[in-house]
Amino acid sequence: MITLMLFTLYKYIFIYFFIEAKDGKMELTLDNLLNALKAAGEETRLRILALFKSGELTVTELVTVLRQSQPRISRHLRLLCEAGLLERHREGTWIFYRLADVGEKAELVKSILNYIPYSDQTLQHDQERLVQVKEERDKKAAKYFQENAANWDKIRSLYVPERQVEDYLLEVTSDLEIEDFLDVGTGTGRMLELFSPHATHGVGIDLSREMLAVARSHLENNEINNMQVRQGDMYDLALKDSSMDLVLFHQVLHFADDPLTAIRETARILRGGGIVIVVDFLPHKNEKMREEHAHRRLGFSQTEVNEWCKITDLKITSTKVMQGSELDLAIWVATKK
Repeated sequence: MITLMLFTLYKYIFIYFFIEAKDGKMELTLDNLLNALKAAGEETRLRILALFKSGELTVTELVTVLRQSQPRISRHLRLLCEAGLLERHREGTWIFYRLADVGEKAELVKSILNYIPYSDQTLQHDQERLVQVKEERDKKAAKYFQENAANWDKIRSLYVPERQVEDYLLEVTSDLEIEDFLDVGTGTGRMLELFSPHATHGVGIDLSREMLAVARSHLENNEINNMQVRQGDMYDLALKDSSMDLVLFHQVLHFADDPLTAIRETARILRGGGIVIVVDFLPHKNEKMREEHAHRRLGFSQTEVNEWCKITDLKITSTKVMQGSELDLAIWVATKK
């Protein structure tokens, strides 16, 4: 059944991409197409591609689902990455894989997935085991969230309700064409969910693997496919120069030892005309935020934020102050000159 499926897949993909290339809609070369089809044209690798339709996966998860050795799965993943059908990124000792989502290879992957017969018994069994893996992952993420929910609720009660902040964030970015979005210190991934209808692609970074597990589960449960999360450092973003249209620091910089360095790194990755938004406390004297919530800084002044932007060649275009029950919040919006 799988062999017949591969033959049919080859035939239709060749026809589709020949027509697209002839019409000038696709820049994929014949060599690239052949290499990609060779990579996909093996039973286990095709099963792997089918599994990635539901989102990011690790080698360990694929080993559990496919019931094959880790070296063998790793070899298949390497071939798929080399062919450009999969992308990978490292978080400590973990490596996450996902389908290519930009360029002609992304179009090829979509076409391959469209022709996969998911009613095939082997693929159905794979999906059943994948559901079990995800359920176990969700339980672990939910446990962590439950253990920390009390602290998060306590912090939220000290400032403006999130709904008010979120409404303003959408308002201030309503005229911006967001191709690429970065959420620094993504936490539970709520900002990724908020901007998913308004951005073509987005990524949330966080140092905490536990929080990333919560965010990843949140995105998958809400079927958000244009956003991803990864472990990352705000001082050294693994992103190209001028690659982002919008960067958001939502209640993050008060944890930073060196906010200026974080803003400087943000300016590097912003495209011309791109926007950086900082949501944080105004200066306050609530020492409990340091003692109980590990805040490094007790808010930021307008003068301080202005100085950061001046040094990093950013221009503040608006500042919104929102009064909270105990602490006041500010939302600074700056553009790259």
